[in-house]
Formats: sequence, C-alpha cells, structure tokens
Amino acid sequence: MQKDRLELSMQLEADRMANLVISDELFAKELQVVMEERRLRTDDQPQSVVYERLMANAYQTHPYRRPVIGWMDDLENMTAQDARDWYARWYAPNNATLVVAGDVKADEVIALAQKHFGGLPARALPPRKPQVEPAQVGSKRIVIKAPAQLPYLLMAWHAPTLKDWQQDTAPYALQILAGVLSGNDSARLQKSLVKTQQIAVNVSAGYDAVARGPGMFMIDATPAPGQSVAALEKAVRDEIRRIQREGISEAELARVKAQVIAGEVYQRDSLFYQAMQLGEYAIAGLPPEALARRVDKLRAVTARDVQAAAQQWLQDDRLSVAELAPQAMKPQAGRAVVPGVRHVN
Repeated sequence: MQKDRLELSMQLEADRMANLVISDELFAKELQVVMEERRLRTDDQPQSVVYERLMANAYQTHPYRRPVIGWMDDLENMTAQDARDWYARWYAPNNATLVVAGDVKADEVIALAQKHFGGLPARALPPRKPQVEPAQVGSKRIVIKAPAQLPYLLMAWHAPTLKDWQQDTAPYALQILAGVLSGNDSARLQKSLVKTQQIAVNVSAGYDAVARGPGMFMIDATPAPGQSVAALEKAVRDEIRRIQREGISEAELARVKAQVIAGEVYQRDSLFYQAMQLGEYAIAGLPPEALARRVDKLRAVTARDVQAAAQQWLQDDRLSVAELAPQAMKPQAGRAVVPGVRHVN
C-alpha cells in the first residue's frame, strides 16, 4: 500500500469494525468461495488431509483440534446469522491489534489510529474460558486412507510455546533443535535419511515458538520408492535418540545457530513479515522487546540446552503419528469455477 493511502486504509478498517453489513445474499456467495477453498487446499491435498486429521487426534480438548477454515459440515450448516452473531460478539477495538510497518513515523500512525479508532466504543467481551490441553498419557497413531501417489509420515510432539520470554529456555532450544534436524542439506535428517540411507526423498522438522495456545514440534517425511513408512519412522527415531543420548557438538551448534539466526534476520527484510511477527507476538501476549531480543536468546542456547529439550519434549507419551496410506487415484470430474477462487491447473 502506498504511504499516502494509510489514512484511507485506517478509515475503511474502522468503518468495517463498526458498521459491517452481512447480508444473507452476499454471505451465501462468500460461503461458496470458502467451501471451494477448502476443497482445493485441504480435501484435494492428501498431505493437508493428514495434517488436519493429526491435529484433530493430537489435541483432545483445545480448539486447535478444529481446522481454522472449519470442517465441511460446519460450512454447509453455517448461516449469515452465525456470522452476524460472531461479529457482534468479538469485533471490537478492544479485541483487535493494529500493526503498521514501513516508511512511517510512530507518532503519526498513533494519531491516525486515535482519530479513526479512538471514537469506537469498547464492548464487553465474553470471558475467555481456560483452554488448557490435558497432558497426553500415551502415544497416538492414525492411518489416513486417501487418493495419493506416495505415502507420507507426520509426527507431532506436544511442546511448550514462549510465555515468559525472559526466563523460558526450551522454546529457543527447540528452534535450534529443529535446525539441527533439518535446517539445510547438511542437517541430520537430510544427511542421514535422504543422502546416506536413501530411505526418504524429503524430510523436515518444524517448530513455532510463538502462539497464543499450546505448541507442537513436528517432523514430516516421504519415504523413498520401495521403502516403508515404518522403516522411515524408525530411522527418524534413531536420529532423535542419537541426539538425546549423545547431544550435539559445539561446532554443529555454532553452524546451526548461524543458519537459524540468519534466517531470522533475513526474514525481517520483508515489511510484511515484520508486521506479521509484531502482530503474532502481540496476540500471544508478548511485548515487542521479546521480538527484539529473540536473536540474543537464540545465541544464548547451549549444546546442553538442545540435548535437554530433545530428552524432555520428544518423548513417546507426547507423540502423535499419522501415516498416509495411498489409495488409487481416480479421475476427478471438472468442478464449476467459483468466482473469487483462483484455480491452479
């Protein structure tokens, strides 16, 4: 957006926050767009189906067990009144975060925000009920049958997220651990499973330290032709156990830290990413200082911290596993194009 359009943007957003009209006709049209997006992004993508079903299985009570876009049954039974009720309940300036990044001056942005949002009345929000996920008491395993060309493995361990950014150490250590496992072509999973053993065609580890709710440390992989998911899972577990047992060297730690920190710094070259991170931290209840000091916290992680994080959090009692069992691919009948949805051939 152009800098001289900032005030217009705030004016439009403030009007939408207070005066949005959700008509039955427009809602019905938009609902068809959302349903088609769900078909394209989830229902027609076997790995997305695996992820969605794993989350539903891994979380017992927390809302994270439900997909953000909703199950298709949710969408099929949603009404415009549902949206109007949600808007009246939650869409309020005291329940919103405004983030602006770019060639702007903070005092001018604050003045514009006060001008356009300051007059909007706050609303009494429903009390937020406790959403503590019960401790998992044993590993979980599901098999998903879906049309696909290749099998697929997804493993997820319940893991902490950043709450006290000054005192917490595990979230930073887990981010480094993800880099140790799959940060680049010389990382442990790629080097061992893809290059040396040739048991996988791809493998990656991921962890997001910042969330309002609970977190997951995840590893996903696709077995090489002729290799089984069971053998691939065993190979992944062997690499994890090696870190739990032997730890990592100072040289490996230094190399991975440099890569992880470089990734953090390079991402901030994007104004969009700067804004997204600030908003993410604010929504999670973390101050801007926590983001500003994130690199320092990553630099402070020790080899022992990484080993301890692997020992404490990558345990079977915290683990949920999903396996994709490929089914025969069937020709799909062409679907009607839904306005507002980009179809990629």
